[in-house]
Amino acid sequence: MTSGGRIEITGLTKRFGSFVAVDDLTFTVEPGRITGFLGPNGAGKTTTLRMLLGLVSPTSGSATIDGTAYQDLADPLGTVGAALEATNFHPGRSGRDHLRVLATAAGIPIARVDEMLEMTGIPAFARRRAGTYSLGMRQRLALAAALLGDPGVLILDEPANGLDPEGIHWLRGFLRHLSTDQHKTILVSSHLLQEVEQTVDDVVIIANGVLVKQGAMADMRGGGGAVVRTPDPARLSEALAGRGLTATPGSDGELVVGTEDLRLVGEAAHEAGLPVWQLSRKAADLEELFLELTSGTNRNLGPGPTEGVA
Repeated sequence: MTSGGRIEITGLTKRFGSFVAVDDLTFTVEPGRITGFLGPNGAGKTTTLRMLLGLVSPTSGSATIDGTAYQDLADPLGTVGAALEATNFHPGRSGRDHLRVLATAAGIPIARVDEMLEMTGIPAFARRRAGTYSLGMRQRLALAAALLGDPGVLILDEPANGLDPEGIHWLRGFLRHLSTDQHKTILVSSHLLQEVEQTVDDVVIIANGVLVKQGAMADMRGGGGAVVRTPDPARLSEALAGRGLTATPGSDGELVVGTEDLRLVGEAAHEAGLPVWQLSRKAADLEELFLELTSGTNRNLGPGPTEGVA
């Protein structure tokens, strides 16, 4: 078992002519945590991952794993596993043979192939031609390939694409096992916040190649205020206003108060002589926040490249 390394993106920029695909991007991904790399389609996520893996040369800045660029790693496959596409296999070759070719080329014991097939839940399909696989099965095969060298760092581009609800549930548990039990560093890109919000520990959000927010997912969930139910909402609103707190009616008779300090709301209700039926913090609408963060950033100029930017 290989523990993870620290991913560091520092001042990373990529220009295609006058088009800025990634613009002075800086963030870190810590071992033992799952980091969601989020942004709408065309935000620059895949370009960033390709620079991290040495597939695209940056215009400026750096992308390293434990301080070393990917092309300078002594054992690349044993350090970093990546699944950027679920189509990089010969369609006439079986899933098992695809992994065997990769293992042989990398000097990895063949026994590891069956172990990865079992771990990713595709042993029953191992002898079928990979070209007959569904998109969800191709995603699992790509994940098995990424894990062949038991790397400490795992980089996945849209890994839930094509998975059914059961497959998404499996993926969440599998990634949590890798990060928590094996202390691997996991970076997962997606253009859908709702797809990863139950999985990731941290988030990095970009739009048009620009960083717009980063931090712990738990912090993203904050800021929603408080929800309170009482038999006389109008009277409680007046009491809250007397304390400088705004309260707006909800869709089901509740009040949404502009504070996360439940004590202040409870004290206002007590002083007004009102019973409280419910008092809790209101989680922020993460999807609404995500759309708000990514809709107003547009610093790119000129026509974009014909391919390779996502």
